[in-house]
Amino acid sequence: MTKAVAAPDRTCVRVELGERSYDILIGPGLIADAGAQIAARLNGINAAIISDETVAELYLPILREGLAREGIESTDIVLPAGEKTKSFEHLIEAAHGVLEARLERGDAVIALGGGVIGDLAGFVASVVRRGMRFVQIPTSLLAQVDSSVGGKTGINTGHGKNLIGAFHQPALVLADTAALDTLSEREFRAGYAEVAKYGLIDRPDFFAWLEDNWPQVFTGGPARIEAIATSCRAKADVVAADERENGKRALLNLGHTFGHALEAAVGYDGRRLVHGEAVAIGLVLAHEFSARMNLASPDDARRVAAHLKAVGLPTALGDIDGDLPAPDILMHHIAQDKKVKRGKLTFVLTRGIGQSFIADDVPSSEVLGFLKEKHPQ
Repeated sequence: MTKAVAAPDRTCVRVELGERSYDILIGPGLIADAGAQIAARLNGINAAIISDETVAELYLPILREGLAREGIESTDIVLPAGEKTKSFEHLIEAAHGVLEARLERGDAVIALGGGVIGDLAGFVASVVRRGMRFVQIPTSLLAQVDSSVGGKTGINTGHGKNLIGAFHQPALVLADTAALDTLSEREFRAGYAEVAKYGLIDRPDFFAWLEDNWPQVFTGGPARIEAIATSCRAKADVVAADERENGKRALLNLGHTFGHALEAAVGYDGRRLVHGEAVAIGLVLAHEFSARMNLASPDDARRVAAHLKAVGLPTALGDIDGDLPAPDILMHHIAQDKKVKRGKLTFVLTRGIGQSFIADDVPSSEVLGFLKEKHPQ
């Protein structure tokens, strides 16, 4: 077998979780090199590759060829593209595909795709044979900086986003930055919302750097790799400190309580709103709500909105195409958030740029009043 070699234009970020620690490799050419990287860490495995129709057409043959060079036999499970694939129906389809391939517990499930495929494939890996090994090969910016790292897996239901799932850490993450060149502008912008989020949580210098360097992040090269690596380091630090979201890890949900409610409100219709766009609006709403609660300056909310608007992201409820449900319906979706404890609302709020914190027992009346102010009625 070929020995995996670190290329000079690649960066490695280590997620420290004891015996479940793993590497995130970031740089170009990692899909073609995946066989060597996987074989160097997971000796003697076979694999199921779970992908979607769009990504499979672009990258599945390259990945298969690289695995075959290292003697890794693989089977393909190709699902429809889109958020609605994160469902019971496709979970069962993928799990049956793994079992029909007669893969064993020591074999691996490989996720080749964006966040939808990563979340679904990770959930499959967590439940088939009570837990198989798992490799993430994220092909979207959003997946490379967020969903591929940290072990959260799951599917959506009519009750809300990601409400059924499991924590199941990958054995390896391969973030091929060259794959981002095939993304649409909309998809790349959506992923950028998660990059900006890390600066807003607790890295104000990173947010300021993004304000100055975002055009270079969009065009590619060293700035893009630096932004992805910084985001992954930020997430790795939080995951290492709080793997199962019993405390600090909830900070990673800055903007997501509002964002997830908006996704549910539009029925997970990616034509109207994709996840990163919902997060962008949620980041602005979280800062505006913090200002409304006299926790932060309105200037901070305006600064966040100005930056996200500059990169082409939506920043207000009125930016969503079509009608939105009434504020009380949005409140219903917020009440299904995973951070709700004994019926009490928990939000990630902020005292300023890079000064986020977890606020327990936020009055629902305040949230409802805020939504009524912001609703484009």
